[in-house]
Amino acid sequence: MAARSGNRPAELRSPAQIPLRPRAADEREPARVGASHRRGATLTGRIPLAEPRPVAPGGFSAKAFVGEIVPFGIVAFREGHDRIGVHVRLTAPSGEESLHRLTAREDGTDSWQTEIALDAQGVWLYRFEAFGDDYATWAHAASVKIAAGVDVDVMTALGQQLFARAAAEEIRPASERTRLKAVAATLAGSDAAAALAIATDSDFARLFEARPLASLASASAEQTLIVERTAAGVGAWYEFFPRSEGARRRADGTITSGTFRTAAKRLPAVAAMGFDVLYLPPIHPIGRTHRKGPNNTLHAGPSDPGSPWAIGGNDGGHDAVHPDLGTLADFRNFVRAARKSGMEVALDLALQASPDHPWVTAHPEWFTTLPDGTIAYAENPPKKYQDIYPLNFDGDPEGLCAEVFRIIEHWVSQGVSIFRVDNPHTKPLWFWEWLIARVTASHPDVVFLAEAFTRPAPLRSLAAVGFQQSYTYFTWRNTKRELEEFLTALANETADYLRPNLFVNTPDILTEYLQFGGRAAYRIRASIAATAAPTYGVYAGFELYENVARPGSEENIDNEKYEYKLRDFDAAEAAGDSLAPFLRKLNEIREAHPALRQLRNLAVHWSDDDGILVYSKHLDAAFTGTGSADTIIVVANVDPHSVRETTVHLDTRVWGVEPGDQYEVEDLVTGAVWTWSDHNFVRLDAFTEPVHILKVKGRS
Repeated sequence: MAARSGNRPAELRSPAQIPLRPRAADEREPARVGASHRRGATLTGRIPLAEPRPVAPGGFSAKAFVGEIVPFGIVAFREGHDRIGVHVRLTAPSGEESLHRLTAREDGTDSWQTEIALDAQGVWLYRFEAFGDDYATWAHAASVKIAAGVDVDVMTALGQQLFARAAAEEIRPASERTRLKAVAATLAGSDAAAALAIATDSDFARLFEARPLASLASASAEQTLIVERTAAGVGAWYEFFPRSEGARRRADGTITSGTFRTAAKRLPAVAAMGFDVLYLPPIHPIGRTHRKGPNNTLHAGPSDPGSPWAIGGNDGGHDAVHPDLGTLADFRNFVRAARKSGMEVALDLALQASPDHPWVTAHPEWFTTLPDGTIAYAENPPKKYQDIYPLNFDGDPEGLCAEVFRIIEHWVSQGVSIFRVDNPHTKPLWFWEWLIARVTASHPDVVFLAEAFTRPAPLRSLAAVGFQQSYTYFTWRNTKRELEEFLTALANETADYLRPNLFVNTPDILTEYLQFGGRAAYRIRASIAATAAPTYGVYAGFELYENVARPGSEENIDNEKYEYKLRDFDAAEAAGDSLAPFLRKLNEIREAHPALRQLRNLAVHWSDDDGILVYSKHLDAAFTGTGSADTIIVVANVDPHSVRETTVHLDTRVWGVEPGDQYEVEDLVTGAVWTWSDHNFVRLDAFTEPVHILKVKGRS
């Protein structure tokens, strides 16, 4: 089949892209058909193919984002000792096809792989095609047999036939065909020495690597890969409550709410720290029935604002703006102001209602009614949320689906293209599959982040059915061993479909590590989050080291969920009492180093100390756009109460340095420069310098 029409993505890059060949006749059907053999249909093709990647569970499509380096891999082998080759045939959203050669891993697993940067948004198709590599088979056999004086005439004759067949292939350039024809003639009358020289000539190996002489072709089934915009996989998020930004205390001690207008004044400072997504908790009217007071008390005073997640009241529901914040026009102006500052606004989508929500009277079938006639409120034992009614999707699924889709369309029309979804694991999985597919069909730039602090199976399933990003267990992974296992799993086991957003804290989560780790803990956690994954997030107050918890809980005392929070960020920074400059430095490092904007390239290394975490992020020169490779090494003291001295052991082959060779590294935070090799002494004082973020010099 000829290549389809359309323009090829200009930035499509692969280390082993080869000229496009038409699909062979026996490649037109999946291998299971057995189309080229006179036998019954089998699941196995002439050359077995298995375990394709990328892949998502449950038959869903794997995902990537524009600019992501995607590893394509397959297990392929054949009987006997004849050599095979494998390539992947990609069909871009434009319809243009391209071929990319895979390389065999030399580990006895019959695994083949290549990496490709996909830079066009949309649905890609890919299939793996394996073939008998006739040149490689002959060259290997000839180099062994001719050197040993075995079957010299036979191997020479086979070589002559092989080069003659290659010279007849019209896909090859005329100059190459002339050269191959001349070699065939040489082999027809050559002696053993000349034939051996041809069989071991590296130029011919490269020529046939680029344009293989193939036979016995087999193909896998065609699969889809959804490539989404870069913001679906890369970003630095900052969360604040607009009602606290610009809030002020009255003479009587009560507090007046901030508005979208006053919150907009905070935008330049957030943007200056390098954040590019501003996440807002719900901005809708808040119910009064069972409104929570400070620190989650059951009784609110007349001036207590209540939890923004208790959505709905006399002023409207999920499509309305809380009147204290302003009008819908004020919100649109806020979104535009954020974009001018270089940030997108992410809006919370919390599918639940306060007892005062218009839905409660208009659609009681959308809730769960108890035997006594009351509506069940939300619980997450031991937590109780008397101010929130969860939705029940079994009473009227069609009506509820239509309403949620209407709400999404409404906010998209106001300029919102990112939604952070509250507790998605408490809704049916089929609903999210349906909703995300329908929304992105008409709005492909919309991104959904799943706040799924739940069991591994539902967390991963939410990602598989469509969520572009996911909260993770990062906040509870704090020791060296925990982080090694956790980060390795994110980079390898689930990377084809789950994109982690490593929030360091949330209004609900102030871990013991942050409560008792002091300021060093904040610096350590931010450093790991910002460098280990392409997307991470910070909730306001983190930069002020807010670490006092409500007794017996994992939440900040005087939690902003239930009251206004008055902060003076400028005064704290002026006094040198803010983490903001360090966050700014982290985001500058992320922006300057493309290796940090990839997920799958994380490699864990070793140290002799159980408190020193070591990992690297490497990107080959073919993918950086600068002509040079980019390598970052992170060495972190994860014990915030100690000074650690140890030796770190690096597999420098990850970034192309042979073990024992020396190279220079520069600490991107302090500017210090050292000469390193594969074994290096480090001293990390948690109180002054708990983390090294090192650039391998000359490679970025």
